[in-house]
Amino acid sequence: MVKPSSSTRRSKPPRVTPPADQETRDRILDAAHIVFTRKGTASSRTQEIAAQAGVNKALVHYYFGTKAALADAIFARALGTLMPRIFGILADPDRSIEEKVPAIVREQIDFQSARPYFAGYMVSELHAEPERITRLMARQGGRVPLDVIRRQLREGARAGKFRRISPEQFVANLMGLLIFPFAIRPALCELLGFDTPRWHAFLEERRRLLPDFFMAGLRP
Repeated sequence: MVKPSSSTRRSKPPRVTPPADQETRDRILDAAHIVFTRKGTASSRTQEIAAQAGVNKALVHYYFGTKAALADAIFARALGTLMPRIFGILADPDRSIEEKVPAIVREQIDFQSARPYFAGYMVSELHAEPERITRLMARQGGRVPLDVIRRQLREGARAGKFRRISPEQFVANLMGLLIFPFAIRPALCELLGFDTPRWHAFLEERRRLLPDFFMAGLRP
């Protein structure tokens, strides 16, 4: 029997690596956002995310590797959308406090309204893995810029416009008023008897009322 020469032996086909497709990556991220915000990272399965995205499970692993990396990518995308806007408003020396508050209210309500249940998911995940926020904030350029707000609050207090308040309390109070209703949306809707249209009407009302409500708390 004549052995086939090396030139006639069949060689294994080269391993094909899927192309880096931004559209597919974004579709997987969108799907993971839906699944994770509904079930949490730990309780979600990669197969559920793949099915939601309309791709096979191998592609999810190819683009992100692990569920933890996928969760980090969801946080990074969200923070990368919101944080530069909020930080830019806070650090703008040409905007007064009276202008900054309604601008931040608009940004937060628009952001959270477009991402139902993300706030609750974020709070839950950060309790489960507190070090995640340290990693992600480092990628966004660090912590909240407080120097301009500190100066504006001090000047306002000296002029008798504002009560004395630290910039840390200013940011915490404003963020609490904005994020808390979204973080407890299911409970709030049940307690107040809101269906989806009533919830959206409630948010529009908060968009109008919160700037004046918050500024009233700053005045002496």
